[in-house]
Amino acid sequence: MAVLRLLIRRLFFALPILFGILLLTFLLVRLSGNDPAGVLAGPTATGEDVIRITKQLQLDKPVWQQFIAYVNTLAHGDLGRSWLSDKPVVRELLIRLPATLEMVIGGGILGALIAIPLGLRAALRVNGILDHSSRILSLIGFGAPTIFLGLLLIYVFFYLFGWAPPPMGRLDLLTTAPPTITGSYLIDALLTGNWEAARSAAARLVLPCVCVATVYAAPLIAQTRAVAMDVLASDYARYARACGLPPRDIRRMVWRNTAVPVITYGATELVALFGAAAVLELIFSWGGVSQFGLMAILKGDFAVVQGFTLLMSLIAMAIFAVADIVVMSLDPRARK
Repeated sequence: MAVLRLLIRRLFFALPILFGILLLTFLLVRLSGNDPAGVLAGPTATGEDVIRITKQLQLDKPVWQQFIAYVNTLAHGDLGRSWLSDKPVVRELLIRLPATLEMVIGGGILGALIAIPLGLRAALRVNGILDHSSRILSLIGFGAPTIFLGLLLIYVFFYLFGWAPPPMGRLDLLTTAPPTITGSYLIDALLTGNWEAARSAAARLVLPCVCVATVYAAPLIAQTRAVAMDVLASDYARYARACGLPPRDIRRMVWRNTAVPVITYGATELVALFGAAAVLELIFSWGGVSQFGLMAILKGDFAVVQGFTLLMSLIAMAIFAVADIVVMSLDPRARK
């Protein structure tokens, strides 16, 4: 019942938030200065051609009328059509979403598996070799730009050593893509028994996932270490050590009291990864939804930008809802 009440409350608050995001995005893209009519008309178009395309896109109407028309179409489950490709925005986003999910979720899981144990171990042995090493790694990973990390990995592992495949998409050019089941080449290849495609997809997924894991793990290490040190400095932790509890029980106590803030912080960083994924997808020619949204912003495809922002908002709300459910299962106080 507590989970059901949480989901209902989340849905209740999500509706005005989504409406505000829609309104803000709608206004911002129209104030950006991009002229989609001029882009669609081309450099050789006349003034009459630009005016005709402007009327077709209904950009000649007042902004409030455009917004009402957009909300009306959105209420029927239609995000409109891309102004550049003339394809439904929903279809364009859903086709590319699995590519982004496999990179972000795969890298996020890898980063969490590295960051949380490392941060806990560093807190248990303050000023040790592992503690100093983890802080240096966290500082480097947190301070280095995402684009620099991606290009550095490509330069080292592809150009210098030749261990990684070229950053040219999610599959080798001569490899046949598996039938679409989930949209992830790796999962679909495993499900259909296409081992050649599975090996190719896994090999090309390594570098993007390592880069995402580095970006995700860097702040998570510092946060886990800081929270664990606060727990170790608490009265109940000092009392447990004074009572002679074995180190294994102390570590379990530290983790149970560290898990809630770490999971909450990790959910926030996971949402931010979808923004960082746009640059990585561009570098690795990944073709995901984040790269698609970035190009739509640069080209002024208003319909795609609005649909992409709405999709990212829904993903963020889903991630936070899952994090709250996990927190409720770990902390009985959260159920109240």
